[in-house]
Amino acid sequence: MIKTPHDLQTYRKDLKGALRNQFLGKTLDTFATAYPTSRANAFAGIDFDTLACEIAKGKDESIPKLESLLEEFTAHAREAGAVVHFARTAFEANSIIASIAGENGVKKIVKGKSMTAEETFLNAHLEREGYEVTETDLGEWIIQLRGEGPSHMVLPAIHLSRKDVADLFTKVTGEPRDPDDINGMVKVARRELRRKFIEADMGISGANFAIASSGTIGLVTNEGNGRLVTTMPRVHVALVGVDKLVPNLRSALRILTALPRNATGQVISTYVTWITGATECKTADNGRKQMHIVFLDNGRLALSKDPLFSQALRCIRCGACANVCPIYKLVGGHNYGHVYIGAIGLVMTYFYHGRENARAIVKNCLNCQSCRKVCPAGIDLPGLIKEVHGTILKVEGKKPIRNVLLQKVLPNRRLFHSLLRQARIAQKPVADGGFIRHLPMLFSGNHGFRRLPAIARVPLRDMWDRINPRVDNPKYRVALFGGCLVDFVYPEQAAALLRIARKRAVQFEYPLGQTCCGLPAQMMGEKQTARAVAVQNLSALDPADFDYIVTLCASCGSHLKENYSRLLKGEGALAVKVAQLEAKVIDFSSFATRVLGVAPEEFQRAGQKVAYHAPCHLCRGMGVSREPRELLDTAGLQYVRSGDEEVCCGFGGSFSIDFPEISAELLRRKLDNAEATGAGVLVTDCPGCVLQLRGGMERRGGRMQVKHIAEVVAEQRKS
Repeated sequence: MIKTPHDLQTYRKDLKGALRNQFLGKTLDTFATAYPTSRANAFAGIDFDTLACEIAKGKDESIPKLESLLEEFTAHAREAGAVVHFARTAFEANSIIASIAGENGVKKIVKGKSMTAEETFLNAHLEREGYEVTETDLGEWIIQLRGEGPSHMVLPAIHLSRKDVADLFTKVTGEPRDPDDINGMVKVARRELRRKFIEADMGISGANFAIASSGTIGLVTNEGNGRLVTTMPRVHVALVGVDKLVPNLRSALRILTALPRNATGQVISTYVTWITGATECKTADNGRKQMHIVFLDNGRLALSKDPLFSQALRCIRCGACANVCPIYKLVGGHNYGHVYIGAIGLVMTYFYHGRENARAIVKNCLNCQSCRKVCPAGIDLPGLIKEVHGTILKVEGKKPIRNVLLQKVLPNRRLFHSLLRQARIAQKPVADGGFIRHLPMLFSGNHGFRRLPAIARVPLRDMWDRINPRVDNPKYRVALFGGCLVDFVYPEQAAALLRIARKRAVQFEYPLGQTCCGLPAQMMGEKQTARAVAVQNLSALDPADFDYIVTLCASCGSHLKENYSRLLKGEGALAVKVAQLEAKVIDFSSFATRVLGVAPEEFQRAGQKVAYHAPCHLCRGMGVSREPRELLDTAGLQYVRSGDEEVCCGFGGSFSIDFPEISAELLRRKLDNAEATGAGVLVTDCPGCVLQLRGGMERRGGRMQVKHIAEVVAEQRKS
């Protein structure tokens, strides 16, 4: 039985163990490095974003109609000789399948790969009833023999080495197996499993599609076991989630276009099988196979009626959300999910396997947006994860002390800023060269992997009038949204922006009523606090007063453009203001290249070599990738590409407090890759990333400087 920690302390112990597993880290890193290339090659000539929109639209049209689609499917399937069952719960589905086995004198069962069967813990139920159950997918068979659950929805045994498998097969066969003899181990599996196929009375499969218009189920597999399971035994049972219902073959084929490409980088899987009704079977008494299709609800119909969480039912089980997740790459699926793995698993665990199993794992999200970007059904996975997190906090009524403090302090701008000013005074005994010399107790122990910055001597709001000259007849009126870090930690980044825009007829304003963007509250599950802060910022910064709203912080920009509309949906005039705000928010690099139109002749051509880190909320949240690199070139800097340039640096705000070991490892890899370029400066577009990267570089004693892109561009300007 799968066991998932129910508290953060135990969960972190498991994560530490996974981080120490060198083979796991190397294997997952190799796969994660190769996956983007193979996926891109597979999608060559296909507009992924358009396809994802079409899949999402098709799913959204089907989800409210699941019950009527089920009726239509049932009628056609029965006409073709199949028996259709409906199970409200996992226990009911397992009981139905056990009853079918009992009624047909079944003793031995072979199974094809099925995440739905994993969801219901079907094997354990059938074994308790006295049936011999054998998984026939190679990876599933291996983990069954080991007594484990899958570590990936598509690649269930990716966490195991050849030696692990050789040792297992030695135990199973009683004969020593050579880990390097891959063909020999394949022959062992083939020999053992073929005997199981021949002896089996019942075959159990899942289904990727259930086509309502014909009563057909579709299976997508890479091994021939799927066809053997569904054809050789005299009884075939397909366990299918009701969310797999689609209206017609065209809908299924549209999903099939994305599924293998997104899952494994294949244009099409090795086997795509369509089954309609009961077929001929020589081993059956009447010469025809018994075919049973068990549809599972287990909360899906309730989900289908929810305006927000219904999008989770779009999932096509490709596993790509795990493939691109920087956390999964470090700790693997047994630590990044319960039954369902990856980002979708953090969501579905709460609904399918309960609050206790979701409580700790749902916190383990960086909000890096990688999963959302790659999802072929357009599911807002990071948003749903935060909604689940907030719901658990609300239901349990046991909030961490920092959540309570945030809830009280953040909506009160004057109190929040007053505390920051007091912190500047309090830090004096331990401040040293722009950093805190000694970490507070909160950050002791595992948090020493980076140095934390000191709060600026003078915040941006206090120096604004002095550094921002008034402009006669400005061409643009531009508001700067500073956010916490630019305002109180890195005001020099705003000063750099003003130097770059000098003499360009731009009048900047810094509305003093603005405060934190609210993303930290959203990340910690405090939706109401995030909403209150959004209202306050809209009150302070009316988008109608400005041509552009520039942000030097990618996280702030992404939150303003994406989350404010969700937080204030249905709020009448405020919702209109949010739409105006979204249209005018622009990141620094885009503003410099597209609005200011900076030109090469304005800069020195020193050719300084720089590496670049793409902030998650810039390249994915705001969809800005080309402009920063163009700006570096325009400014006469020699941009050198580094490995994993668009992978998260590991900051994630409060994430690095809850999961310092993961944050530290992501930071280590990021800095290693940057230093390997030989560049003297590591450039990024987000003060949060500057905090993480600069603090990490200082802690390791590295010689590489870390700067905001506005700073390096301003330094290159001719006097």
